[in-house]
Amino acid sequence: MIRKDQKKLNPKVQWAKFIVVTVLYLLFLLWLESWLGLIVLPFIFDAYITKKIKWQWWKETEGPVRFIMSWVDAIVFALVAVYFINLFFFQNYVIPSSSLEKSLLTGDYLFVSKVSYGPRIPQTPLTLPLTQHTLPFFNVKSYIEVPHWEYRRAKGLGEVQLNDIVVFNYPSGDTIMSDIAYQAQDYYRTVYTFGTGLMAQAHPGIDLGKMSVLQQRKFYDQAYALGRDYVVKNAGRFGIIDSRPTDRRENYVKRCVGLPGQTLQIKNKIVYLDGKPNKEPENVQYKYFVKLNGVSVADLLSDNYDALRKELGISDEDLKELGSLHGYDISAGNVLNEQALKYDGYMPLTKHAATELKRRGIAKEITPVTDRDVYAGPCYPLNAFTNWTGDNYGPIWIPAKGKSIDLTLANLPIYERCIKVYEGNDLQVKNDKIYINGKEAKRYTFKLDYYWMMGDNRHNSADSRYWGFVPEDHIVGKPLFVWWSSDPDRRGLSGVRWSRLFKWVDNIK
Repeated sequence: MIRKDQKKLNPKVQWAKFIVVTVLYLLFLLWLESWLGLIVLPFIFDAYITKKIKWQWWKETEGPVRFIMSWVDAIVFALVAVYFINLFFFQNYVIPSSSLEKSLLTGDYLFVSKVSYGPRIPQTPLTLPLTQHTLPFFNVKSYIEVPHWEYRRAKGLGEVQLNDIVVFNYPSGDTIMSDIAYQAQDYYRTVYTFGTGLMAQAHPGIDLGKMSVLQQRKFYDQAYALGRDYVVKNAGRFGIIDSRPTDRRENYVKRCVGLPGQTLQIKNKIVYLDGKPNKEPENVQYKYFVKLNGVSVADLLSDNYDALRKELGISDEDLKELGSLHGYDISAGNVLNEQALKYDGYMPLTKHAATELKRRGIAKEITPVTDRDVYAGPCYPLNAFTNWTGDNYGPIWIPAKGKSIDLTLANLPIYERCIKVYEGNDLQVKNDKIYINGKEAKRYTFKLDYYWMMGDNRHNSADSRYWGFVPEDHIVGKPLFVWWSSDPDRRGLSGVRWSRLFKWVDNIK
């Protein structure tokens, strides 16, 4: 029956279809600058003209085989189409955390364009569609690491611009702890935290500020070795130490606040680029100490204050953070200023929300948190003593492709990951000298552009201040608009943020 139908097909129509499809396919290959795909042309020719291969052989069968294969055919086609579209054109992305609030909210679903900055040729092509790195339910890798192709990117509509909101692969995700409870945690931060703690126990009263740069390097090398050894010995808790290729690392979304070649510094929370202050996002958030006025956190979480929370953009997560100051921060020794303990706690707020809480009598007293009040953890680079904090950081030069920098033991920790991990060089320090690929190096020329990413929720954002630069080969795409938004604090239709549907991300400044 199929053969009879095929004989009835108009040859001119088939040739026309073949020519149109072939031209479109060749234009696609030209865009990607990849001619390996030419091996597909004979199959396209056969599908339209010669028809030697029975692509739909199952249509000649009867009964359950035909029924089952029709579904298999439809599912495979859908998965291949989704895989192709996600790789080269666009992808959906959901905001999982509050790091960009109140610009992008937890529960926002984004339409992310790969074409805006140019899609990457897949480095790990053999991966299951609709998965990033782990197969749901089975907790195993959803990709095969061989073959692994070098980084290449097709031409896009533009480049990353200052203050763009960007989706990218998590740079520190090259190494992970495989236990599901720890996969999302920063391996390097975990290892250095354990290691420096063990070093401090072994050497009470140690003062890194009084050490030379070389002594500091040796201290952090030992701390890293001790921390890694601790994780390895506790594999039952952390899992094994594993790695992920660039395009299979977690997807993050932040705002680009520093471009290649710029010198960035943060002074009293304000980002400066080449000495000039960068414009803050309109809805930037910082933590504020709050002394409540006759109400409790439970009261504020109740339905009586639901309208207020909606109006001021205060989430349940924000309110629950009020308990950190007198709980975790005291037990962890994070309180640097005892005067802070007169407050009930702190929470992230916009300047408008902080003003309104005071004006409406919800808070007796409210004041910004500073880096002299609460310790927020070590900043990048983790293997150097800088005294930098999230509020006062740098100055730091952002590497640019083709640009060179003089290398010293003092600035090496800042650029070490770029040289070793992102650009694949062997780097060692021997007898106070730096060696790259076996040769003494006093200068280095970067192969990639790098970016500095930060969240708009400045005190609740794990960003470049804590894990460093984002290489260009980690850039995924640009969010265009919010196609759906669901408030995790509310259920049903009341949880739908109707006003955010189809909101253009470029309009969120």
